[in-house]
Amino acid sequence: MDNVKIDQELVLSLLEEQHPDLAGLEIREVDGGWDNMMWRLGDELAVRLPRLTRAPALLRSEQRWLPALASHLPLPVPTPVRVGEPSTLFPETWTVTRWVAGVPADQEPISRADAADSLAEFLRALHRAAPDEAPTNPTHGGALKTHANGIEGWLAVLASDDRATAARQLWDDAVAAPEWARTPTWIHGDLHPANVVVADETLSGVIDFGELCAGDPAADLAAAWVLLPAGTAPRFLDAYGVADDAMIRRARGWAVLRALVLIRIGQMWEQGLPGGKQSWGPAGQAALERVLSV
Repeated sequence: MDNVKIDQELVLSLLEEQHPDLAGLEIREVDGGWDNMMWRLGDELAVRLPRLTRAPALLRSEQRWLPALASHLPLPVPTPVRVGEPSTLFPETWTVTRWVAGVPADQEPISRADAADSLAEFLRALHRAAPDEAPTNPTHGGALKTHANGIEGWLAVLASDDRATAARQLWDDAVAAPEWARTPTWIHGDLHPANVVVADETLSGVIDFGELCAGDPAADLAAAWVLLPAGTAPRFLDAYGVADDAMIRRARGWAVLRALVLIRIGQMWEQGLPGGKQSWGPAGQAALERVLSV
């Protein structure tokens, strides 16, 4: 997208070109996350335009799969309602979605214990058997050993911190747990604080389904420590109800990995490096503390 100026004027032009009935709605830019830029469109909609090379394929996946899944989910999600096709104005697909109200949890952490029940209900609804043609995503929903060669690098973000030893022990135990051998289920694949929203101090919506795939549900169960308040993971697991010991061990490994990634992205912001995000470091530190306290 380097050769295209992505701004509000472009959004208006695209709407006028392909969805003129929406072009009269107010357009306001908001923080669009990692892969896409986003604008609020009126009160109920949003427009997402990809800004990274990998983003169009992720949008296509959402466009295909999320509308059908959304009807079964008990929390609001950014369901695609219109598809934008490549044109002379913009060379890639783009999407008009439902707006999910709330504040991202990296800016306003979840603090109410009842979020454990809401998250468990949501994941039970999502974690249904995926069809054979569902996308796969080894790095977000495959076996933990996919990340085995890189774990030392992620642990290095803790430097000589004593927590590195404890994190490594949890990771080793997770990798040693029996792998998922049942039918792959639908999973979100990227549940971290910037991908859920909060209202009234509790979980109010789940966003950014670009990594949606068929895989091991343990990858999503890591949210028990990555998202929820300290001490609420047991309540979440009880409410989820179908996590055996091996799933929980793998989920803790995923939680360690996700916490380390968040910490590193926070460090990148401190170092002035591209891609760094100020709020992700504290979110990662809190997630690591929660999972290591098990």
